[in-house]
Amino acid sequence: MRRQRPTLIAVSTLIAITLTTAPTPANAAPPGQVTTLTAHQADGYTTLAWQPVDGATDYQIERTPVDADNTPTGTPTIVGIWRPNRQINQQAPTFADAGYNPGDTFQWRVRARTGTTEQPYSDPVTATTTAPWGNPDTPGQDLRTQWETTHAAQYTSDTDEYAYTAAIDTLSDRVRVVELGRTVQNRPINMLVIGHPTPPATPAAVAATAPVAINCNVHGNEPGDREACLIMARQLAFSTDPRITDLLRHTTVLIVPTINGDGRANNTRGNSTGQDLNRDYSLIRQPETTAYIKMVRDYRPVAGYDGHEFGNSRAGDLPMLPPRHQNVAQPIFDQSQDMIEGHMYTKGAEAGWWACPYGCEGGGNVGLSEETILRNTLGLKNVTNSLLELRSSGGQTRPDEGNTANNRRRKTYSALWTFHQFLDYHRADRADILQARTEAIESQAANTGRLVFRGSRPIPAHPAPHPGDSPPPLDAPPADLILDNAPCAYKLTDAQYNGARTDGPGGVGTTVAQRIAAHGWKVIKTGDGYYVPLNQPERGLIPLLLDTKGVEKLTDGERVYPTLTGRHNGPLVVSGFTCAADATINGPVTVRAAAALVATGTTISGPVNATRAAGVLLADTTVNGPLQITNTTDAISIIDATIAGPVNLSGNTTGTDTPVLAGTTIRGPLNCTANNPTPTNLGIANTVHGPRTTQCAAL
Repeated sequence: MRRQRPTLIAVSTLIAITLTTAPTPANAAPPGQVTTLTAHQADGYTTLAWQPVDGATDYQIERTPVDADNTPTGTPTIVGIWRPNRQINQQAPTFADAGYNPGDTFQWRVRARTGTTEQPYSDPVTATTTAPWGNPDTPGQDLRTQWETTHAAQYTSDTDEYAYTAAIDTLSDRVRVVELGRTVQNRPINMLVIGHPTPPATPAAVAATAPVAINCNVHGNEPGDREACLIMARQLAFSTDPRITDLLRHTTVLIVPTINGDGRANNTRGNSTGQDLNRDYSLIRQPETTAYIKMVRDYRPVAGYDGHEFGNSRAGDLPMLPPRHQNVAQPIFDQSQDMIEGHMYTKGAEAGWWACPYGCEGGGNVGLSEETILRNTLGLKNVTNSLLELRSSGGQTRPDEGNTANNRRRKTYSALWTFHQFLDYHRADRADILQARTEAIESQAANTGRLVFRGSRPIPAHPAPHPGDSPPPLDAPPADLILDNAPCAYKLTDAQYNGARTDGPGGVGTTVAQRIAAHGWKVIKTGDGYYVPLNQPERGLIPLLLDTKGVEKLTDGERVYPTLTGRHNGPLVVSGFTCAADATINGPVTVRAAAALVATGTTISGPVNATRAAGVLLADTTVNGPLQITNTTDAISIIDATIAGPVNLSGNTTGTDTPVLAGTTIRGPLNCTANNPTPTNLGIANTVHGPRTTQCAAL
């Protein structure tokens, strides 16, 4: 992990918190009795905290319903077991009790056990729990989901979801609901775009705010996170709390409540074709996953969470996992681990939630390296992110969750806590997240290092002392799925690129060309084929779909290795497709019409002039002279380069492919005129020692 440090963001001041403390007894506590029990009320849960008892093996948490006079109205029930592997701070035990109807009043007691020997209960604490968020007399705040109005007896239906989110959209200037696409059965895939005082108007404008994205319900029969997302959307839309308004002034929150509307309506894991959508984010064979990946391409979230439920009664409340695939850039893996271990574990210990690695407590063969899984796909797209798994059943540590409603409440309110903590982490660590993204994009575009087609980074067990915990399997890459000598590009024939596919719903699939465009990769067409260079930001994902070694690939692309290495003295005229890698070119470079230059780790001592070229992609490259690219037709990308002279990008018409100029130092003026689309810097500023004009004034 990149660093260990305490997290300074306070628990949400959005949440009305009250503190109840057990009365101090007149006489000394009996040996083994829990003392100083307190109860903090929060959104949908109560944090119980107490002083540890020497020699205690575990603790039992008892809850009793009481009336306004603190008279019991029901049977005392053991609702929780605190065990030493629940949290990283053993000297401050806490337990989050969420198995009740919010707004009701209860009494709690806690007792230690030594082995099977029960010690005396603590003195009781009594408190009224926090009612569902939102003043019922205030428009907007008075909205409630179907799950809330039925006290968790029913999940929110698709039609109620659409009505609820439409009402938020209508009543709050902070929210815009956009349709990302349609499911196989034609249900809308909606996304809430939330900002303060209003959300930015376009995807590009949203991208400029370093947005965060939460995917709430990919498996239709795992709806707990979805209910949390719907509640949080109401909070973000209508809260006057300074924490919320501060968050939304500094970023845009993207919430996709239900990407798998067909599966949710049918309560099935997969969509209506039976496809597990969390095994399709790289292949994008289905309209649902295609819609989400296009959103990532256009809105460019810098951090994300992906909500699930985990059918393991022995695991923690909140198993989490970063993108583990070994092609994920190291800064993204490190930042994701910092979010999980440095923030979620620490804050979970304070609030009483048991956070742990996905797979803890005998999780089995989970959390591996498939690039088709969203956490890995997002990592390969340079997004700091985590999987969230809500333990589906109460298990030994939550014995009262045979009550279905209580089980559902714990799952949803623990997810709500997680998503709010995610926003707090982004607010506190935004600069680090953006720096990790910059480093990842630049290192990927440099096209250095081996490529792995299966294989995960190791994940440690929950930090000691935590007996019985186990990390997810190592999933080391086998030798035959490692490519040490990375190519410069992949070449596809017209049949491979544009040919009909049968791997979609009803035996009809989108073409490879359409899927590459959905991912946002640059493609160059020359006379003999279509070239997909690797010196671009998603270098780690491209081979997984186009190489012959790909385990879940789209096609067998031809590896194209550099055609120019070492030293070249004199002018260079580029015709066809030319790939320069670790080369030194002593002379001017001219890229002819319909030709392409791809250069990585190269030094060019002279001007570069491309007129009516098919494409120019420069990464980790130095040009000692001016750079002029005009009337290019396919692709332009300049990432982490140094240009010792003026740069002119003019009249380039690259269709739907946006020219990229990112992280580059230009020792001269920068002029961008009449380019369609307008160039972007991917959120990575350039350093320009001269005036910036017209389309590149903000780059």
